[in-house]
Amino acid sequence: MSGHGEDALVSSELVRSYVITGGRQLPTDDELSLHTLVTLAPDRQPPLTAGPEVRAIWELCSGGYLAVVEVAAHLGLPVGVARLLLTDLAEQGHLLRRAAPPRAKPQERAVIEKVLHGLLKAL
Repeated sequence: MSGHGEDALVSSELVRSYVITGGRQLPTDDELSLHTLVTLAPDRQPPLTAGPEVRAIWELCSGGYLAVVEVAAHLGLPVGVARLLLTDLAEQGHLLRRAAPPRAKPQERAVIEKVLHGLLKAL
């Protein structure tokens, strides 16, 4: 059972997300998946109307590529809200996107054992 304080916290987080997104619907496309890497485009200035969250994204992404989920975690925002803000910046030409690298294919145990044996032999 949740207490009054927990209800207020949940309500304030919902209101905060609504205010940050301007009430817009969160993106549904997979263009910015959790693992998509984003960074600032060169020679760009933050939008004049940038809110504190966008300025925080600007600071975070100025140091190199970060995954969408990392940006959300650093900002303490729901992933959907971070995706919306990142999508806005990308559409305005402020962000570069790079798809996450493909998952590694599992190797056969025999191959891994040969590599391990070779490494141990080299020691």
